Amino acid sequence: MDLFEYLSISEESVIKTLYLIRHAKSDWSDGDLSDFERGLKKRGQRDLETMSSYLSLQGLKPDLILSSLALRAQITAVELGEKIGYGGRIHYMEELYSSRPEILMNVLTLQDDSYDSIFLVGHNPELTEFANFLIDENFLKMPTLGVLALRLNIDSWADITERCGEIEFFIQPKQFRYYVPKQIRTTLDYGV
Repeated sequence: MDLFEYLSISEESVIKTLYLIRHAKSDWSDGDLSDFERGLKKRGQRDLETMSSYLSLQGLKPDLILSSLALRAQITAVELGEKIGYGGRIHYMEELYSSRPEILMNVLTLQDDSYDSIFLVGHNPELTEFANFLIDENFLKMPTLGVLALRLNIDSWADITERCGEIEFFIQPKQFRYYVPKQIRTTLDYGV
């Protein structure tokens, strides 16, 4: 096979990218609220500003955002979407709240193949378990507002199987706790 044939084949194969995103730090101060109704702590809001600024500067914009119906996940999905310039509709799904990894996989297998990249905003431990289902490494724990980007070696969402992915990158708010790059600082609404 010559180089031209190889390049033609490579251009035809489409790799799907899945971004597993845990909601921002939630607020436990109101004991009357159910787990489903909890919003975000101030730290969660600050982390959301930092992380969304980073993703925006990297030019990351998914084709689709899927989010748990829990309030903290909804807020995370909306604010991330606004900051990165996502113009599509966010799909809120009860199935993404406290579901087994098999349910997360089933949700993804039903997505249209015109979407090459999807943000899935959810919860732990489900996201950690799902990540470990998809990759051949041991991913320890998805922290609040952690973003795990996975390249899936599939052409169709219906083809998701165990170990079909590899880690493209992983970022978390802790990486920016002591040093926030100038490019991100200039996009933030709060004083750093």
